[in-house]
Amino acid sequence: MLSLFRKKSEEAAAAVMPAWHPNFRDYEKLPDVKVVRTAFFVNGGAVFVALGLAVYVATQEVHLHTLGVQIAEEQAKIDRAKKGSDQAVAAFKKFQAEEAVTLEVDGFVKSKPAVSAVIRRLGDTLPPDVAIDALDFQADGLVIRLAVRGDAVAASGRATAYLEQLKADKELSQFSEFIFAQAPERNPVSGRISVQFRLRYKTAAGGKK
Repeated sequence: MLSLFRKKSEEAAAAVMPAWHPNFRDYEKLPDVKVVRTAFFVNGGAVFVALGLAVYVATQEVHLHTLGVQIAEEQAKIDRAKKGSDQAVAAFKKFQAEEAVTLEVDGFVKSKPAVSAVIRRLGDTLPPDVAIDALDFQADGLVIRLAVRGDAVAASGRATAYLEQLKADKELSQFSEFIFAQAPERNPVSGRISVQFRLRYKTAAGGKK
């Protein structure tokens, strides 16, 4: 048994003893005996990155192509609808112009009092010493021809008072001007004083009467 333990210890001591001859190996000149070389990993990583970039660029190109096709389709739709759209816009502008004219005419017509309403109001407000000889409805207003009793001074006073009464009448507010159309004069046939009033309509939008 002692011989066996002694033999093992001698072998262990021999194993840790330095080599008896110098090591003349040049490790830089020795061939690379590694199974997988470092260059393989470097080249493999570069190839992987290049493939990734290629896939990304290809994906973006496909996306841009698809987007370009969609844009072309939408532009074609716009081009097809442009003619109808232009016609619709032109028709709408024409309608707006006609509507403006219609509204202006309507406002002008509404700015004038109805003939029947004016005649009825003149009859209701007529003083006892004043008679209406004629009513002349014109484009810009109304001319009233009156016959007033009394001498020139009294008739003139009655006519002036009646004109002021018409001017203050709210039902005749669509008239803007109340004036004498001519100087009072005596009618040789009836003996009364002839008077003429001119009532002008209010100015409509755009300065037209």
